[in-house]
Amino acid sequence: MSDATSDHRVTPTAPTPASTPVPALDPWTAIDDLWQWLDANRAHGGREGLLLRMLKLTEEVGEVAQAVIGATGQNPRKGTTHTWDDVQSELCDVVITALVALRTLTPDAREVFTEHLGRVRERSVGAPAARTPGP
Repeated sequence: MSDATSDHRVTPTAPTPASTPVPALDPWTAIDDLWQWLDANRAHGGREGLLLRMLKLTEEVGEVAQAVIGATGQNPRKGTTHTWDDVQSELCDVVITALVALRTLTPDAREVFTEHLGRVRERSVGAPAARTPGP
């Protein structure tokens, strides 16, 4: 969810060493926090605000495309301008933006998403395998 005017030639940070614990973050709490912040600081409300929130997703997908083109050096005028870490970051922005958009449509975003994910998984890979109790 970067600014459209920013220069995307970011040097990715080193991965977190395996020995350094990453603090747990509940994604749905973070999505709700972001939704509240965006809602409190929106420039447009009502139907227009809703439509603009949905259009933000298209902007983020475009940034994924830009990063892929930059990571593969497909623009001969610019060369290689991004890394695959940049692509990962942009994909995360797409997911976050989509979940915030879903939260904008319903306060039950977690349940709506979980149920939909279950249906997609079921039709794609079949019923979940039965779990056997451990030793």
